[in-house]
Amino acid sequence: MRIDLNSDLGESFGRWELGDDRALLSVVTSANVACGFHAGDPSVLRRTTADAKERNVAVGAHVGYRDLAGFGRRFVDVPPADLTNDVVYQLGALAAFTRLAGDRIRYVKPHGALYNTIVHHEQQAAAVVEAVHAFDPGLPVLGLPGSRFLALAEEAGLRTYREAFADRAYTPEGVLVSRREPGAVLHDPAAIAERCLRIARGLPVEAIDGTEIVIAADSLCVHGDSPGAVEIARAVADRLRSAGVDVAPFTREAPAAPEDA
Repeated sequence: MRIDLNSDLGESFGRWELGDDRALLSVVTSANVACGFHAGDPSVLRRTTADAKERNVAVGAHVGYRDLAGFGRRFVDVPPADLTNDVVYQLGALAAFTRLAGDRIRYVKPHGALYNTIVHHEQQAAAVVEAVHAFDPGLPVLGLPGSRFLALAEEAGLRTYREAFADRAYTPEGVLVSRREPGAVLHDPAAIAERCLRIARGLPVEAIDGTEIVIAADSLCVHGDSPGAVEIARAVADRLRSAGVDVAPFTREAPAAPEDA
């Protein structure tokens, strides 16, 4: 049994610092690195990609709306062609810094409002898929199970991976509860760790209304800007490993099957 543990990193900007990236990079196996549109600046991107390479953490492009003031958590009614170009621009920026670090982008994960919008928004989902495919058709994408984004990405020939959120509540339909709603963000490290183990094992977890849902996932996300993010990530990683779950990047190649004697 194997699952990835990812976090949103590289989200500081200038003198404004957010999260403990270095500590999280010692725990997670994949890093969703901001590309400068919702957060991050060139110095932050270079430092984060270099630190990830040093710790053998897979770097993913965390692309979002052009919305620094709103941290990418506000819907932007951007024309699909412009959104495609915005995503390509962000991929190019992060690719430059991963190359300087002696690495490359391993996957793409949309951020914030864009992530939630392309669960259902056909045109914007298609625009993001078009950007990834044009930039590098070999790049995998990470997104919400059942989303239009993953469906369109699969149709375009991209490899798709499913994500669950360690520290977020879900609706009975398997969609994230809005951050504007009470109880949307979870905080108890021990409870979150147990919940993540159930997800890794394919067992049901409680939705916000108390009903049980099953969330299929190849990767678990701990938000780097959440209070106690490092403690939560460590609790999740420790609980998974203690239960015999291999915590490793979803982009890692699976071991070859043994040949018949």
